[in-house]
Amino acid sequence: MPSYNLSTRGRLADIGLGIRVDRATDNILTSDNLFTVATGNVLVTLILGEVTTTMETKVLTFKLQANPTTGTTTDLCATLDLSADEVGALYTITGDAATDAMQRGESGSVPAQTTAVVVAPVTIDAVVGATHTGSIKWSIWYLPLEDGAYIEAAAGA
Repeated sequence: MPSYNLSTRGRLADIGLGIRVDRATDNILTSDNLFTVATGNVLVTLILGEVTTTMETKVLTFKLQANPTTGTTTDLCATLDLSADEVGALYTITGDAATDAMQRGESGSVPAQTTAVVVAPVTIDAVVGATHTGSIKWSIWYLPLEDGAYIEAAAGA
C-alpha cells in the first residue's frame, strides 16, 4: 500500500497537470457553460468527463468550445456521438481541435490530452445536438499563464 495520503496525491497532480477544478455532474440538455476562465490566459493540460448516468440511445452529438465575451467562439474538439454511453465512460480532448473529435473510453480508460491548449478569458461550453437523458461530471486541470488568471466551475443547470 502506498504511503501517501489524499492531500499528497492532490499535490502531485498539481505538479504534473496543474490546478484541478471539478464541476458537479449534470444533464446538459443542449448547451451549457462548464467552466469560466477569468482574468488572464491559462494553459489547459487536461479536460476529463465521466458519465454518471447512462446517456440516452439516440444521435447525441457533443463537443466543447471556448466562448469568449468578445471575439470568435472556437472548438476545442470536433463532435462525438455519445449515444448509449455507459456509466463510467470517460471523455477527453487531444488538444487538436482542427482534426480530432472528443476522445471516448468506454472500458474505464481514455488516452490523456496529448497537447495542452492556451485559453484566453472565456467560458468553456458543452454543445449538445439534442436534448437527452444522461449526466456527465467534468474536471479540468490548468496552469495560470498570467498573474491572477484562474478557472472556476460554472453552476450546473
